[in-house]
Parts: sequence; structure tokens; C-alpha cells
Amino acid sequence: MEIVSFPEEAAPRQLRAQVLELQNEAWPSDDGEGQGAGALTHDPVLRPYSVLLVDGPVVLAALDILSKEIVHARWRLRAGGLSTVVTRRSARGLGHGRQLVAAARKLMISQGLDLGLFSCDRPLQEFYESAGWQLLPGAVLIGGTARAPFPSDRPGFDKVTMADFFSPAGRQAGPSFPHSRIELYPGEIDKLW
Repeated sequence: MEIVSFPEEAAPRQLRAQVLELQNEAWPSDDGEGQGAGALTHDPVLRPYSVLLVDGPVVLAALDILSKEIVHARWRLRAGGLSTVVTRRSARGLGHGRQLVAAARKLMISQGLDLGLFSCDRPLQEFYESAGWQLLPGAVLIGGTARAPFPSDRPGFDKVTMADFFSPAGRQAGPSFPHSRIELYPGEIDKLW
């Protein structure tokens, strides 16, 4: 097994097809039709970077790192987040997802990001903590756009915000994040990452 990574648009076609298959299995589309192997999942403005755990030609687990500059409190920071984290159904419970999420955290550090920041379903908090992420108590990510906000505390959601602060600037800004509303605004395609 090995971890491979590349910009989403540069993913080898046979691997990309498997990733889309796993995503469609986890989050079926409303119209019942999956995307083609060349389809992109994310807004290119967010510089999607695919990270895959493969066993030979088979994708066991996949995720994407999305990134953008954010302004929070008085800080301007390079932020990245995890998106579309998925493990092949037949490979679940073997630690592959944890291995991939931990590797993505290290990759985000090597990419020079100031912090990693994302929301997840509350029952997944412990899983992400086991891979090196920390709970941001009381923090809410505001996704969507400024004109059409999509907060992670909207009715019907049961989300928590996870983070890690990588750079000196990120660590200095860290105390301003708990119990705050964080204006992420990734757009209409990736309402929350």
C-alpha cells in the first residue's frame, strides 16, 4: 500500500474513476447518475489536491485538500481543509482512513498552510482526533458565500469544527478560533469543505 497525491485535475484517469465511484457510493447524487471519470468534484479556485491510499491499482481510501486564504479576527491566513473523505466499503475498519487523514495533515504542513480547518459530523470527532486533529470548541464554519452563507450550525446539522495550527502565524491566531464564527466562504460548489 502507498499514499499518492496530485492536483485533482491531474489524477490518473483509472484512479479518478475509482474515487468518483467511492464518492457516489458514499454520497449518491440526487439524479442517480454518477460523474464521469474526467469530472472534477471541487471548485478549481480552491486548488483541490487529491490524496489516495492505493493497494496496487485499487483505491482503498481518498480525500481532497481544499485551500484558500481566509481573514479571521485580524489575521490573514492560508487555510486548508479536508473534503470528501471516503474509504472503500470493503476496506473499512482497517485503519486506512485514519492513515490517510494523518498523511493529509502532514501534507498540508509541507504545503506551507498556516492552518487546517474543516467540519465533520459529531460522531467522527474521535476519528479525526486519533489522526492528529483537534476540536475547536464552539467554532462554526460559515460556508457558501457572503451573499448566501451556509453555516455549519444550521438546523438539522450536527457538526463540529476540527483544526490544527501549523505555522507560527497560525499558532498565534489559534486562540481567536474557539467559540467563534469563521468566515470560510468557499463558494457555491464546495459550500463547506
